[in-house]
Amino acid sequence: MKVTEFLENKNKTHFSFEIIPPFRGGSIDTVFSLVEDLMRFDPPFIDLTSRSAEEYYQDDGDGNLVQHIRRKRPGTIGMSAAIKNKFNVETVPHLLCSGFSKEETEDALIELNYLGIKNVLAVRGDELRNDHNLSKSKNSNFYASDLVKQIKDMNEGRYLEPLIDPFKSDFCIGVGGYPEKHFEAIDLKTDISHLKEKVDSGADYIVTQMFFDNKVYFDFVDKCRDEGIEIPIIPGIKILSTEKHLTALPKHFFIDLPKELKDLTQLKTKNEIRNAGKKWAIKQIQELIERDAPCIHLYIMASSKLASEVVSEFI
Repeated sequence: MKVTEFLENKNKTHFSFEIIPPFRGGSIDTVFSLVEDLMRFDPPFIDLTSRSAEEYYQDDGDGNLVQHIRRKRPGTIGMSAAIKNKFNVETVPHLLCSGFSKEETEDALIELNYLGIKNVLAVRGDELRNDHNLSKSKNSNFYASDLVKQIKDMNEGRYLEPLIDPFKSDFCIGVGGYPEKHFEAIDLKTDISHLKEKVDSGADYIVTQMFFDNKVYFDFVDKCRDEGIEIPIIPGIKILSTEKHLTALPKHFFIDLPKELKDLTQLKTKNEIRNAGKKWAIKQIQELIERDAPCIHLYIMASSKLASEVVSEFI
């Protein structure tokens, strides 16, 4: 079932989740345990992230440094299929522009189609770490809108090379949105115009980056509607749980924290911060539900415990 079909047939508040594959060499059983805990909330879909490769150098034993380019967390496609088949839940693998040629992207889409996966999230992704040029060294999609166009082309039977009677895929395409603007954008208006390009290229729904002030989300939705963006905009929520989050999240995701959250640094124990973050998330979600958000998308990554506590307040 497509993400948009879940949203259209909504008879309750849906909670979806986003998780990460394990590190290279890790066991899928750890992810299965996490998903098993989440299934009691009947999620309409679960997102599987993908990360760009990283460049590093390793001594070959003779004193020579050998360049390696490797993804620390491979397995997005395989894990998406495994979770879908084991738990009968729709999965949404993330597809990146960065580090993938158009040919590799087409191959991945063909595999996903054979595996029965109907939803994908198209994102640009970070440039390959440590080498700006590596990200552009292949015949790749540079912007997410380019990637959306390629997926849409396959949906209409257009492949990279002319084919006789090609199969038409039927992917539901999600894209990312930034209520506080993408850090590279000059301003929010410009960023929303880029989002409109993704929508015009064929995106079916939007999932926002995390935010901690609901007004930011509501204003963003209004501005998107003013620009003619009519597809669903799903709010993305991250639950604060550590003191490190108070500094790391704004730094790495270029977002602002309300003063009430910044003041959490005055709390003395880890448990106090965790409980305060949990209360804040519950408050956020309650208002989003009251304002008829299409779904609540929780960024939980590798642990389900705190997310389960929060969602249990609404189930």
